[in-house]
Amino acid sequence: MSNVAVEVNGRSYSWPKKPVVGVCVDGSQPGYIEDAIKAGVAPFFERMLVDGTSKIADCVIPSFTNPNNISIVTGRPPVVHGICGNFFYDQTTDSEVMMNDPDLLRADTIFKAFEGHGAKVCVITAKDKLRRLLGKGLSFGEGLSIGFSAEKANEVTLSEHGIENVLDLVGMPLPDVYSAELSEFIFAAGVKIMERDRPDIMYLSTTDYIQHKHAPGTPVANDFYQMMDGYLSQLDAMGCTIVVTADHGMNAKHDENGQPDVIYLQTLLDDWLGEGNTRVILPITDPYVVHHGALGSYATVYLGDNIDQNALIEKLAGYDGILMALDRKAGCEKFELPEDRVGDIIIISEQHKALGTSSDRHDLSGLKEPLRSHGGVTEQQVPLLMNCKSDISADRKLRNFDIYDIALNHSI
Repeated sequence: MSNVAVEVNGRSYSWPKKPVVGVCVDGSQPGYIEDAIKAGVAPFFERMLVDGTSKIADCVIPSFTNPNNISIVTGRPPVVHGICGNFFYDQTTDSEVMMNDPDLLRADTIFKAFEGHGAKVCVITAKDKLRRLLGKGLSFGEGLSIGFSAEKANEVTLSEHGIENVLDLVGMPLPDVYSAELSEFIFAAGVKIMERDRPDIMYLSTTDYIQHKHAPGTPVANDFYQMMDGYLSQLDAMGCTIVVTADHGMNAKHDENGQPDVIYLQTLLDDWLGEGNTRVILPITDPYVVHHGALGSYATVYLGDNIDQNALIEKLAGYDGILMALDRKAGCEKFELPEDRVGDIIIISEQHKALGTSSDRHDLSGLKEPLRSHGGVTEQQVPLLMNCKSDISADRKLRNFDIYDIALNHSI
């Protein structure tokens, strides 16, 4: 299949000369890898920086997990694939729903396209919320594609996941969903499956549990990157092309006393306009809120009738802690979002501010450390590393969803 060019979503990808492993390190802002290298615990990452390809890329906005992972695996922004948050307001059903249903995905994945040409595909993610989206269109069964989450690795079957007995294969117990081990399981499984099956295309996507709690250079963060470094080194030794990026960065969102620094938008708008005239949607919302309390730096607002939208945008844009407020059309053009899944106004907070609805709707009891979160443009820059040189133009503006293009079309 070496002469095959695989076309998907308006982009063309060359057939892999050797296994390609794409890695999304959830929440890995620039600095984590560099600080681990300085601490002397990440020799493989150091080799990637020195002897491979090391760039800075932009993730998609909102800088949340689902839209960025789906952008990475489709090679396109949310305006094409339709996934614009972890959570959205479905106007057709008047309900607020999770964006984890494969029916919401409007584009094929790179994985499906390669499988259609005979490639072996393996997708391993941390949480099951992403697993079905990432695996949409793949064929599972003995000898076919593999797709499962570390969270539910004990429930895998050949018919639904393309693999069985994962815990035995990996030699690790089922990890807790709120742990570093959830991500370690992904890498350990990836190494075992690469040894056993040698898939053509692999995708490993972690959780940002550590990054939400520990800043770059801290001992726990360095330990986490040391763990990844060891597994990636094993994949490198097997002859894989490895390309690493992140779905978003991370910033402190707390005051000098360590308390979350939050603008509660629903309360604010109710005070300004009266209750029932606006609906604030926080697309960071998902079932796993212990580490962020559903507080991020991006929100979208639906307006009732007779609200002066322009005046409200002007007032919001001037409010302390809000970086920008844009109407739907301008915001969707700027951030390449699908207009039918976004509110009338998009709001993004400043670097160290978070956005909420009302204080009584956020359970912050799980926040044992000062809040670190994401969602806005201040968390947009992410690393992009590859374990070999590339012929990428020096002036090319890179996105995190370019990783398979770079690995398949530009590695040298």
